[in-house]
Amino acid sequence: MTKIVGTLGPKSRAVDTISSCLKAGMSVARFDFSWGDAEYHQETLENLKLAIKSTKKLCAVMLDTVGPELQVVNKSEASISLEANGTVVLTPDQGQEASSELLPINFSGLAKALKPGATIFVGQYLFTGSETTSVWLEVSEVKGDDVVCVIKNSATLAGSLFTLHCSQIHIDLPTLSDEDKEAREFLSKLGDLSQTQIFAKIENVEGLNHFDEILQVADGIILSRGNLGIDLPPEKVFLFQKSALHKCNMAGKPAVVTRVVDSMTDNLRPTRAEATDVANAVLDGSDAILLGAETLRGLYPVETISIVGKICAEAEKVFNQDLYFKRTVKYVGEPMTHLESIASSAVRAAIKVKASVIICFTSSGRAARLIAKYRPTMPVLSVVIPRLKTNQLRWSFTGAFEARQSLIVRGLFPMLADPRHPAESTSATNESVLKVALDHGKASGVIKSHDRVVVCQKVGDSSVVKIIELDD
Repeated sequence: MTKIVGTLGPKSRAVDTISSCLKAGMSVARFDFSWGDAEYHQETLENLKLAIKSTKKLCAVMLDTVGPELQVVNKSEASISLEANGTVVLTPDQGQEASSELLPINFSGLAKALKPGATIFVGQYLFTGSETTSVWLEVSEVKGDDVVCVIKNSATLAGSLFTLHCSQIHIDLPTLSDEDKEAREFLSKLGDLSQTQIFAKIENVEGLNHFDEILQVADGIILSRGNLGIDLPPEKVFLFQKSALHKCNMAGKPAVVTRVVDSMTDNLRPTRAEATDVANAVLDGSDAILLGAETLRGLYPVETISIVGKICAEAEKVFNQDLYFKRTVKYVGEPMTHLESIASSAVRAAIKVKASVIICFTSSGRAARLIAKYRPTMPVLSVVIPRLKTNQLRWSFTGAFEARQSLIVRGLFPMLADPRHPAESTSATNESVLKVALDHGKASGVIKSHDRVVVCQKVGDSSVVKIIELDD
């Protein structure tokens, strides 16, 4: 039921690898724009489309923008060794060569933001906690635009770009880089992309302090625990995770947790701690688990997806749905809105009659997401009914978009029904769509004969929740 987001990159962008990832359980593909150019990602996207066609599995696309990343620029790409207790200077002069004594950076305002004693981390793909590939620096003095640091641990930096992170310091860089803004302008030129959902990535103390306001305007939240683990003392991360996930759950907005099985980048098995961490993220209420380096450059992308899926499934068996349901109903309070009351009733009925699936007819996907908000123990089949629209010049469908977007919501499984004319919504067409949904459920093994199924649909102006008992 918990969704898996896989980041596509060098080790996972071939069509057959993407196909295997889809079969293993990836339902959202993430494109990380903090490296690689647009052409590179476009090629990967074309490969994803081919893989979707061949596996017949829907997959959503997540574009992760560059954002305000401080980076060390290493033009020669030679490895840089740093020795504990030595000193290294960070300089905004990018004409200089990177070396063990000097690291050029892409931001001239760093010296202004820092005072002696401040903590800086530098590493590739940020910091996993295995500190041989990332280094911890302490600022000893600020000289003009340069920052002189004491090296706290020996490490070797390899590659062309290292990310730099200053703990608990406000860096005066715009959240959207010029590339990001170009992307947004380009999107709006392509037509109406108001349907595109925007997820906020919380990665520092500032994000935590403004969490409630961010949650109100975002369509979903990504907890970037790699960065948070540096900005927060390690003992605080779990507390924030629990409270943030709870808030997302109550708002009915998808919550995604990152950095779960870092050790699987190079190994076939996760550590015990990592396996427990994945299970706890599910028990805490997360909608999806996001894999970064593990699938992007890891040696075992398909196995990682498969193992994370197995751990999620085990945790879901012991998820305390009863307590969660009561808490959510109490939080929503009374009087409930029409949709909220239908959604909670559908889930309650399904649990009482031990239904094997809830089928929800929806055009925007909103009703299905509300049902999923109450975390039923059975899958929610959201039957998205595409609508034909015309602007007098040509006809277009809406629906595929909404179906894909729900692929990041826990327990929600979209399928597209036959498109229909806006005027059509007779009970006969509803019955035929229901039959298609039931057949789909049988084919995928979630519905068997003699099962009970809860159906939620709109008939005219009213919403109906009904329980169907299936014969042979």
